[in-house]
Amino acid sequence: MKIVVAGATGSLGTRVVEAVRAAGHEPVSISRETGVDLISGAGLTEALRGATAVIDASATSSTSTKASIDFFTTVTRNLLAAERASGVPHHVAISIIGAAKVNANYYAGKAAQEAILQAEPGGWSLLRTTQFHEFARQLVAHGKLGPLQGVPKMRSQPIAAAEVAAELVAIASGDPRGIEPELAGPQEERMADLVRRYLAAPGRRRPVLEVSIPGDWGRGMRDGSLLPKAGTRLGRQTFDEWLVTQTR
Repeated sequence: MKIVVAGATGSLGTRVVEAVRAAGHEPVSISRETGVDLISGAGLTEALRGATAVIDASATSSTSTKASIDFFTTVTRNLLAAERASGVPHHVAISIIGAAKVNANYYAGKAAQEAILQAEPGGWSLLRTTQFHEFARQLVAHGKLGPLQGVPKMRSQPIAAAEVAAELVAIASGDPRGIEPELAGPQEERMADLVRRYLAAPGRRRPVLEVSIPGDWGRGMRDGSLLPKAGTRLGRQTFDEWLVTQTR
């Protein structure tokens, strides 16, 4: 099978490309680096010709509500239009457990993406997961406050991006099924604790300051809206097991 990966150079996208190859399929990476613009749609139709499925692993670094909505709605509509023009039968998307409930900042974009897909008559699959283990690394990169490390007060049940990638490829290998059963990490964690462990692993000593983010965005992080419901499928790799692979 020829499977196109949108956002192929991102944290999740690189793992999806690896998972496509591991499953014995042919990955086609599309991003600005490959001459395809998901925002303008330039080069999309040509890149998708002959594909069996498209996995949308694209993301934005913005946490602005407007910017997030603009990004995810534009990319989703452009991909769907190009898929129809190219005859691609299966669109596979990923969202976040609880995004539609929180519906603010970054999560508002994912909620808008979900709404577009659910308005389609068919031809799509949507997998919702919890945050990735790699999210702790992203917070470390962007949350330094002088000698302190700022971390949002947040409850999470993180999952390995590699496990999510394998699941997305398995979904893309079959027929469109709409909303898939959700997938979460093996155990609940406090994000501040994850960041402390991430910093400590290579011997970095930086006090972690837990910050309550205001508004619906922060409330959703704190109140468990982003946690899976009882009975949700769980991944295998814990955060600490993942962390060992990052510090070898």
